[in-house]
This record gives sequence, C-alpha cells and structure tokens, in this order.
Amino acid sequence: MRFDDSLATILSADTATPFGAQTAWRQLVDLMGRGRVLADPPMLARLGDLRGSVPEDVRAASARALSLCRPPAALVAFFASDDLAIAGPVLRSVTLSDAEWLSILPELTPRTRSVLRHRRDLSDRVMRGLENFGSVDFVLPHVAEVEPAVAAFKAAAPAADQEPAQPEARAMPSPDPEPVERMDKEPAPVAAWPRPLSTSLDPIPTQAATPFVALGQVARGLPFMAEAMRHAEAPAAPPRYEIADLVARIDAFNQRREEVAGATQSDAGPAHFDFETDVHGSILGVDGIARAPLIGVSIAQTVAQGLAQFDGVAMGAFRSRSGFRDARLEIGGLSEASGSWRVSAGPYFDPVSGQFLGYRGSGRRPRRDEIAATTSPVGQVDAASSDSLRQLVHELRTPANAVAGFAELIESELLGPVAPVYRERATAIRSMASDLLAAVEDLDTAARIEGQVLELRPTIVPLTPLIQRLLGELRPLAELRRAEIRFDPPAMPVSALADDRASERLIARLFSVLLSNCVVGERLNATLGVEGGMAMLRIDRPLALTVETEAALLSEAGDGDQRDGAPLLGTGFSLRLIDKLGSEMGGGLTVGLHRVVLSLPMSGDQRAGQASTG
Repeated sequence: MRFDDSLATILSADTATPFGAQTAWRQLVDLMGRGRVLADPPMLARLGDLRGSVPEDVRAASARALSLCRPPAALVAFFASDDLAIAGPVLRSVTLSDAEWLSILPELTPRTRSVLRHRRDLSDRVMRGLENFGSVDFVLPHVAEVEPAVAAFKAAAPAADQEPAQPEARAMPSPDPEPVERMDKEPAPVAAWPRPLSTSLDPIPTQAATPFVALGQVARGLPFMAEAMRHAEAPAAPPRYEIADLVARIDAFNQRREEVAGATQSDAGPAHFDFETDVHGSILGVDGIARAPLIGVSIAQTVAQGLAQFDGVAMGAFRSRSGFRDARLEIGGLSEASGSWRVSAGPYFDPVSGQFLGYRGSGRRPRRDEIAATTSPVGQVDAASSDSLRQLVHELRTPANAVAGFAELIESELLGPVAPVYRERATAIRSMASDLLAAVEDLDTAARIEGQVLELRPTIVPLTPLIQRLLGELRPLAELRRAEIRFDPPAMPVSALADDRASERLIARLFSVLLSNCVVGERLNATLGVEGGMAMLRIDRPLALTVETEAALLSEAGDGDQRDGAPLLGTGFSLRLIDKLGSEMGGGLTVGLHRVVLSLPMSGDQRAGQASTG
C-alpha cells in the first residue's frame, strides 16, 4: 500500500512547475528502470507528457542512470526516440535479450541504429538484423524508401515475447534456427527482405532516373543467384588505404624541414637589426645584432670595410639622398651578425631647417628564393628534401586521381543509373579532387625547381591566342567572383620562346590568383607588349592586394588568406611559384604598385623583327 500510495502521489503531483515536472520524471524513470512499475502504454504516455517540460540535461542524466540497470525494452525504445545525445548513452550500454533488440530495431532511426553497430557485445543474431537495414541506413535520407523496408522487417521479425518455432528451423538447410536468417525455398521471401549493403551494390530501382537497368542488377534478381549469394562466403575486405599514415608522413617530412631550417637559422644568428647613419653615411648605432662589425661602416662605399661590404644600391641612393630597398650586405667573421643581409633605409631630415641628417633603416635575412644556389651541405639537404617531397607528391596524386575518376564514373552514370542527389555529390567531389590535384601539381613543380630537375623544352608559343583561350576557360571563376579580366590583344603577334605546357600553366595560375583576389564588380585590364627583347604581360593589380607590399605578397604570410576560388596553397605560394617558374624560362614576375608584370623571353627571329620595325 505504501508503494501504491507513493506512485499515486507521483502521478497526481503538480507538474505545472518545472521543478515538479523534473521530480516526477526522475521518480517515474527510476521506478520503471528498476522494474517496480510496468512500462505499459499509460505510463509511457505519462513520460511523454512530461518530456516537453524536462530540460535536455535532466533527460540525459536519467539516460545515463538507466545504463546501470536492466530497463524494459519499451522504456529503452522510449528513450531511443529522443535526441541522439539522450538516446546514445542508453543504446551504448543497456542490456536486452535478442528478441527484445529485434523488436525495437524497426522503431529506431538510422542514427540510433548506427550506435548499435559500434557495439561489440551484441549477438550475431542482432547484428544480422541490423544488416538488413543497410539499404535504408546507408543512403541519403530524402532518397531512401524507409517505410517499405521497416514494414518488411516488422512482418518478418518475431515479436519480443515470442520465440521462433523449432520445427521450421529443423526443416531449414542451414543449422542456424534464428528467424533473421530464415528463408523458404520459394524466391519470393528473398525479394521481400531488405538486403544487406554488401549484396546490394546496384542502385535501388526506385532511385533510377532513367529506364536503364544494369546487367548486374538483373542477374542478382534471379532466384538461383539469390540462393548462391546467400550461401557464398563474404568476400575478403580489400586492403584499406589509411589516410592517417599519409598524414603522419607529411608531419614527419615537415618536422625534418623545420629542423633543417631551424639549424640554418640558428647558425645565421639573429634575423633582424636596426641602424642609423650620420650625414656622411657612416653607421653610428646598431640594435639587434653585434655592433662591432658595422660601427663606422659607410653605406656610401662598395669596397670591403673590415668585415662588412655593401653593394652599389645603397651607394647610388645615398648620392641622391633617396631611400633604397633590399640592398645586399655581406658580413664576415664568426659573430652572430655574420652572413648575408638585405638592408632597406630612408633619409631623415631636420624638421626645422630641412637639413639632411642621415639614414635610418633595418636589415633582414634574405629569403630562400633570394639566395643563389650553392653546393654547400645545406644545399645537399635541400636536394634530399626535394626528393622526399616529390615522392610524397606522387603518393598524394595516386589516391586523388582515383577519387576523381570514380566520382566522374558516378557523375556520368557509366556504372548504371544514379539518383540526381548522388550525381550532385559526385560533381562536388570531382571538383574538390580537381582542386587538390592542381595543388599537388604545384607542389610537384616547386619540388622540381628546388631540386633543379625541372625539364623545359623551349618552343615558339603564340601568346595572344593562349591568353584568350585561358581567359575563356577561367570564365566560371570570374563569374563566381563577379569580376573580369579584359584583354586587349596587340596589333602585332607576340610569341615567347618557352615551354608550351609551362607557359600555359604559368599564365593560367597568374590569372586565377588575380581573379580570386578581386572584389565584386572589379575589372582588371591586361595588355601584351614587347620591351627589351622580352614579352611583357601587364595586368592591373587587384584592390585587395594593393595594401600589401611585394615582399609581403611573396612571403609565407600570404599563404593563409583563402577566398572563394583561391588556390589551395594560398596566394603567396602561387605568386612565388609563378616567379620561380618564370625565372626558369628566362623571365620572371614583378609586382608593381599598380600592375603585375610577367615577362617571358622572345624568340631570336621575333626580336630581330621587332628591332627592324623599330
């Protein structure tokens, strides 16, 4: 009587307030989970009424508490119908009989059934029941025909309180008496069951967008094929290509490069210093490095002054009292200041009289692309790193090509009819794989340039039709960015003496980088001309890049900014690659204040023709 009185108190409690609803929820779930109250429809309906008034964290706590006891199947099904954060703890740890699991499987959603697939303590009988929902769970939600599969499973699965009849099991050719594997000799029940995904590789007929039916799908529908596939052993799983192994190799490669670069930088000493000169150009003060090698050295002289020596850039700027940038400075000896430097400075004047007082500037270590190739041990390490990078690029290219090829097969329906939603996914995958392959090709080109193994075959390349064709191919990118590159072809044909494939890749990459950095409605003008025996392609600099200096654009800091349609490896990497590839062909890239200029060498005959015309 006391228990009945307490239950009546719970059922009659005031649940209008949040506290009352939560208290009643906890007590009812606890009593039903311990079996002291039947999980019958009235009690479950009462829990359903309370669920809307109970916060999610309280329901989740009740779900975790159920995992410590053995709740009835009806209560498990009730919690499984809640959000996945609440249903997950129950389905991951609760214990039920095989018959109870089979009875609630049709009531679960694909997401909750996926929780059960990760359990390792369920019997083979329950796992076979889960396999029969593969044709429903492993397709896109708005494509799957869920209701017929669930209805078929309900018609074939036994009730929770009913055991399969033993005489039928003895009449079966298979020794397993479990009802999930039961199959009569007629082929009709075979078609009624939802087949596992491993034996349903062809598209579902209801998903076909065309009347075409694949031959494999027709063959598997034959009775003797269905019987043979039922008795056949499951095929061995193909060897898996572990992406984690490839990622680990990339991390190890980057770590080795960082160690080598770190050792080189530590040997070179500090990476920056500031200085100030007097009116005669002699350095008076230095901050950031050892002062002894630079104090008293004049920037107005190019001869060696002790351990330091400036080039002619600083001397020419000093004579005109103008600023200079990236002048070369070599410091000998064994101090922390020894090595190569790039110095930039500007004049400063007396604010009252306007008299010239000297220069103030700074120095930095040169970038790798500013250092001439040597045969030092560091160069040997770079060559080894380049070989390792090319091998890694090869391993990246292989799976990327496979993904792109298979996505193209699905998109073009070469393997049979495919639902429109799958074709859209295949198109997106193929596009992403193409972007990845382009990045891989850029890495391969950079590695070949760094390892000095890039093969170029110079030939005559007409630039005007090449530029017009590339701009047409890049029209989708221009429409995406809502920008435009307007090219005015020259009156006279202009050709370059360069590798045709490298030239096409060079100009296409330059156009794509500039378009990806355009703002909405921006229009860039491109012109092609001849200057000093070089073919010069001049393109307006996008507004988004006008705030950056040339050094900032070509540095690694420009690799982090990503926009729609931008190269995967970043703007800075692409511009550096264009500059290096152009240099390999005898030209280069110059980033001016308002324009970007790509220069390529011209053929001897055309240079002679231009000279005679001039």
